[in-house]
Formats: sequence, C-alpha cells, structure tokens
Amino acid sequence: MSVFKLSKHFTPAGDQPKAVSALTKGLKKGFKKQTLLGVTGSGKTFTMANIIANEGKPTLVIAHNKTLAAQLAQEYKEFFPENAVHYFVSYYDYYQPEAYMPVTDTYIEKDAQINEEIDRLRHASTQALMSRRDVVIVASVSCIYGLGSPEEYRKENFEIKVGDSTDRQELIKRLISIHFERTNADINPGEFRSIGSRVEIMPVSERYVLNVDINDGKISNIIVVDPVSQKIIGEEKSVFLFPAKHFLTEKSQRERAIKIIKKELADTLKKFEKEGKLLEADRLKRRTNYDMAMIREVGYCSGIENYSRPLSGRPAGAAPDTLLSYFPKTKDGKPDFLTIIDESHVTLPQLRGMQAGDFSRKKTLVEHGFRLPSAVDNRPLNFKEFEERIGEVIYTSATPSELEMTTSEQIVEQIIRPTGLVDPEITIRPISAKGVYGAKSSAEGADDRPTHSQNGYRGQIEDFMTETKKVTAKGERSIATTLTKKMAEELSTYLKDQGIKAEYLHSDIKTIDRIKILSEFRRGTFDCLVGVNLLREGLDLPEVSFIGILDADKEGFLRSAVSLIQTIGRAARNSAGRVTLYADIETDSMKKAIGETNRRRVIQIAYNKEHGITPTTIKKKIHDIAEHLESNHDKSVRFNLSIDEQIFQKNPKKLIKLKEKEMSIAVKELDFESAAILRDEILALKNKLGE
Repeated sequence: MSVFKLSKHFTPAGDQPKAVSALTKGLKKGFKKQTLLGVTGSGKTFTMANIIANEGKPTLVIAHNKTLAAQLAQEYKEFFPENAVHYFVSYYDYYQPEAYMPVTDTYIEKDAQINEEIDRLRHASTQALMSRRDVVIVASVSCIYGLGSPEEYRKENFEIKVGDSTDRQELIKRLISIHFERTNADINPGEFRSIGSRVEIMPVSERYVLNVDINDGKISNIIVVDPVSQKIIGEEKSVFLFPAKHFLTEKSQRERAIKIIKKELADTLKKFEKEGKLLEADRLKRRTNYDMAMIREVGYCSGIENYSRPLSGRPAGAAPDTLLSYFPKTKDGKPDFLTIIDESHVTLPQLRGMQAGDFSRKKTLVEHGFRLPSAVDNRPLNFKEFEERIGEVIYTSATPSELEMTTSEQIVEQIIRPTGLVDPEITIRPISAKGVYGAKSSAEGADDRPTHSQNGYRGQIEDFMTETKKVTAKGERSIATTLTKKMAEELSTYLKDQGIKAEYLHSDIKTIDRIKILSEFRRGTFDCLVGVNLLREGLDLPEVSFIGILDADKEGFLRSAVSLIQTIGRAARNSAGRVTLYADIETDSMKKAIGETNRRRVIQIAYNKEHGITPTTIKKKIHDIAEHLESNHDKSVRFNLSIDEQIFQKNPKKLIKLKEKEMSIAVKELDFESAAILRDEILALKNKLGE
C-alpha cells in the first residue's frame, strides 16, 4: 500500500489515465528515463501526482525557477494534503557571488541577503527526508549545490522527551552545540531563551515555540505555544531538534580539517612565493588564518562552504553533498527515490551548465590568492554526477528537447485535455504590406503552404490591431509577442494612441508589479498584453483567445520551434483560441511548430467527435493578490488606515509581531509575493521605530 494519499477531489480524465498507466508500467519494468510529452493544459502535474501515489517513493520535483517551483508545490499540496510536500530553493533574496576581475583589479566581496523564511523551509525539507518516506520536495536547480553532510546533520539531531533526566544548563549546551543562538529578546527560528527553569526553543524549521519546563532534574512538560499571542497550541511528549545550520562538523573533524587547511595553505604559499606572487600570498595567508581561528573557536566562519572539502574529508575533485544526498538509498547504496524534471527542455540545460560557470569564477579567485585551491570543490554537481545520484527520472514538457527524446526508454504522449480544449488554429500573415503570406493553417485540411494572396493585409501591426478590436468586442483578451523589451514598450504606447487599452510586460518589471498587471489583464482593466519571453512557460490566462506572434520568421531563440509551440499553447485555454504568425517567409521552425500543432489538433478534434465533447473555456478564479497587498502596504507603511495606526501608537512591537505572523502564514502557503510585501512592511515599521 502506498504511503501517499491522493486527494479524492481529483479524478484522471482525458489522456491522463493512459499516461499514468504507461509510465507506471515503465517504472515497474525498470526504465531509468521516461518522458511525458504533455500539451499545455493537459494536467501533467496531476498525472505525476498519480505516478507518485502509485510508486510510493520519496520524490524530487525540479523546476527551472523559484516561481514555477512555488506553483508546483502548491499544486502538489492540494493533491497530497495528508503528506509532506516541501519547497527547497535558494534562500537568497539577493546574491552577489565572490569574484575577482583581473583586468581592472577589482575584487567583489560576496554579498547576500538571506530570506529566513525560505531557509526555514529548506530545513523543513531536509528534516522531512530524515524522518519519513511520504515526502515530495519541489526544488529549483539549487538542489545540486553543496549543502553539508547529511550524516553530520542526522548525527547532531537529538530528542527531548518528557521524563528525560537533564538540567537547564545541559540542555542549553546541547542547543548551542547544534548552532542554536541564545537571545533575551523576541525569539526567531534557530534561537532559544532561558527564563527560570524553563527553556523556550523555536525549532529552525517552525514558527512555534517549545516551552520546555525542567523540574527536579527532569523535563516535566513540553508545551507548544504561539509566539505572538502566547496561546497554547498543544502539548508534546517528545520532540526531535535538528541543527540550525546545514554545514556542521564535530570537534575532532574540525581539528583534522584545520590540519589539512594548514598544509594546503603552506603548499599554496610556497607556490606563490616561487612565482613571485607576494601580494597574493599575503592576502591568502591573512584570510585563511582568520577563518581557521573562527572554525576552531565557534565551529563556523563566513564562507565556510569554501572549506567544505577539508571539513568533510572528501578527496580533491570529489562531488559535494547536496540535497540529493539527503534522499534515501537502498541497502546496496542505489537511489531510492523518484525524480521528476518539470519543463525539462528548460531545466536540463540549466542543470548541465551550472558547474562550468561556477568553476571559471572560482579558478580566478584561487589564482589571485583569494581562496585556497580546495575552494573549487565547493561547487554544484556536474551533469554526470547529477544523473548518478538520482533514481528513475520522468521528464515532463510540451516540447521535450533532443536529449529527452533520444535517451528516454519510453515517450508517453498526453494530448487530450480533460477539458476537451483543442490546440488553437494558426494563420500566417505578412509582416509588411508587400508580404506574401495569407493562408490559414489548421487541422481541418487547410493547405499549409503560403499563397501569394495579400489582399486585405496592411502589415502586421495594422492587422494585429484589427484582430484585437474584434476580440475585445467579445469581452476576450489578446496578446502580442515581440522580440525585444523596447519593441514591447513602443508597441504598447502605439496601441494606446490608437485607442486600444494595452500594457507591456517584461523582466525589468518587478515581480509584484507583474502580478498586478496580470490580474488587471484578466479582469479586463486593459485588453491587450504585449510581452517578450515571459509569455511562454507557466502562464495561465484563459481569457486570451488571440495571440499575435510578431516577426515570427526571425529565426533565433525566441522564434525557435520550441518557443513558438510554447507561445501557441498560451491560446489553448480558450475554446475560441487562435494564433497568427506574422512572417514574410516560412522558416523551418515555423513549419515544425505548425506541423506539431496541427498533428495534435487532428487527434483532439477526432477524440471530441467520438466522445461527443464540446470544448469549453477554462474558468479560473482571478486571485487579486496585488490589490490585497497594496492595501496592506498602505496600512502599515503609510499608516493611513486607522486600525493599524492605532495598534502602532499603542504597541508598535505588537504590530510588527502580527505582521511577522502574517508573513509566516504567507510563506507556509507558498505565497511568496505576499510574504515579500509583508517583509517590506516590517522593515518600514522597524525603520520608523529607529531599529
């Protein structure tokens, strides 16, 4: 019986049952690699949830960015409400890696801002993997970066139980030994404070406080308390406490590591002196001696990850421990978990390229005396090491690349959507009035070849405007994709001048503003969205019935077959969805994209006719995150709403604690946009208090 309990609110439909059956059989046959070629909107995530439930193994899901990972984690939480679904991404809000540019003699010190909430979720992920099997970890590609030894992490955790013999001082020493910090102020994750015979502890992965009472040399009770309201949440008989940091080394190992670091330092200094690099030798000597003193005294130093090889005892060039090291193994040492790589056509290239870029930067630091040579082994896994450390893998994508197609032992198609929606019709029209294209390309047997009929076409912008006005009159939305950010901005301005309500969207716009723009677009505040590459993977806008791909014949990344298919898929959420490719010549990429779309349409239309299905547009609730956040922002930062103002005047620290609790709830729900705004509110409040 599987350890996973799939929610009964969801039932496989369309091609999902067939895909689930085929992929499950593939796993039972021992297939190492499989691919799910699922069209946009076919429910690939739910198919994977069924596979996880059937397989019953801990599962790692890898996405190519934090936002998509958060979205996937939310979906898996809905599918597995009774199981452990966790989110593991880079914990940096801002990260500037340490670097040196020899040409300008510029050293850039590592600068980072750690998001404590995401760090807490990372600890929750590793702790879940240590304590249970019904675990789904949704991670970004940061999962292949060094994390610290799971053996040390497992060894350093300890259990406290009611009735255990201990005293307050002994418990405090044990907490400090696993890097908990003592405080006399408000308590945060990974901190504790001592009041009389009671020790109050906030586990590093939680937002509650454990009140541990010690009487007559024994733990008398463990009370779980809300840190803001001080209300009792519950009572525990026993609790496991895990280390507050992932990089841990016991004292004997530290001493051994320091000897290794000393020898490496001496050898490197001799080399520099022999080469006449006295400046490099001096800077390396000062930094390394300081770091060794910190490691010896407190077991930690800034940038300790650069000493991960000597601290762990790994040989030169050996792969580092990563999140993958925390997943279970079989008795013979093989990976005992399932891996799912989402949007594999984007995620795999990231996984394959990260180690090379990291090595280049570290090599320069080593050559100029900023780091010991062993620092290069603090690195992400290379792709071969990654593949060796994962078990069975399933790639999911609407447009799998050649790598997935050639290495997979089975490719399963998921073309029929549960909604009955079909891929959109595609029309080719000329870029300029002198263009030659004008033929519709659809699954109903239209000739795919362009005609020389150009009557009625006035250039791509004029034609797009005409189509947009038709769509707007029906209460629907349209999208235009351009090749550059500047083109998107200029086209948006031009459309406004012509009486069309339009806005642009690209990567220079802040995350919160993007959400606000998309919410307003879906609501109908404006009718046309102009963008570049952000309008491809993961964008779910069912109100969009028309997409114009401008300059579709300009071969390149943004107009490759994969990009075109992904963009075309944005119109597959609406039963009236259609796409126009504006081009004066038909490129190979266009032919592939049109051919694949038409192939899918033929299958989908035939299925609908056979089963009497009438496609219906997806109805999706519009989550007005931005408006909610904006009002909250006004409340706490501008202080123009009476309730928060009154709380602030009476007890400003209480308002800060309330906001911190709201932020914690938002993070728990993986609503990181809300959490980011709340964090800014808290900083503004603290600034007002002069903290």
